[in-house]
Amino acid sequence: MTAVIEGDREAYGVLVRRYKDVLYRYAERMTGRADDAADIVQRTFIRGFRSLDRCRDRERVGGWLFRIAVNLCKDQLKGRARREVSLEAAGPLTATRGLPEARAERAEIREQIYRALQSLSDEQREAFVLKHVEGWSYEEMAERLGASVSALKMRVHRARDQLQVLLENYR
Repeated sequence: MTAVIEGDREAYGVLVRRYKDVLYRYAERMTGRADDAADIVQRTFIRGFRSLDRCRDRERVGGWLFRIAVNLCKDQLKGRARREVSLEAAGPLTATRGLPEARAERAEIREQIYRALQSLSDEQREAFVLKHVEGWSYEEMAERLGASVSALKMRVHRARDQLQVLLENYR
């Protein structure tokens, strides 16, 4: 990691390959848009490279990059009214198997889940996605988000409760 901190582009490239997918998944879940997520990931790595000298903990560059992505997602969401997520953002229909009716039903369910996620507060959606989509521990979340474990547990709990109510209405 010392080479990365010292500005070695090849070493930074390794870091980009290591973290781009997890950052993208997070940004897409938070923004609900594939193009916004791709832009956020790109801006994360550019901003990260330009400010490597500000990375305090040389062993935790990945967490530092994640924090940049979190802040960029929050900035993105502040300036945008919440809108429904299109089917395109929910993923390609060709990824599903089975009869056309079953594919359409799965796509509709996926769209409903994305809509429900987008209706959560930014903090609840962030905590829920990190816990239940990315599989992070509360301790990892607390370290990267700068919140207490108990606060994160409450956010996840409230998000889960709200999602249950919202998804029951879709039935």
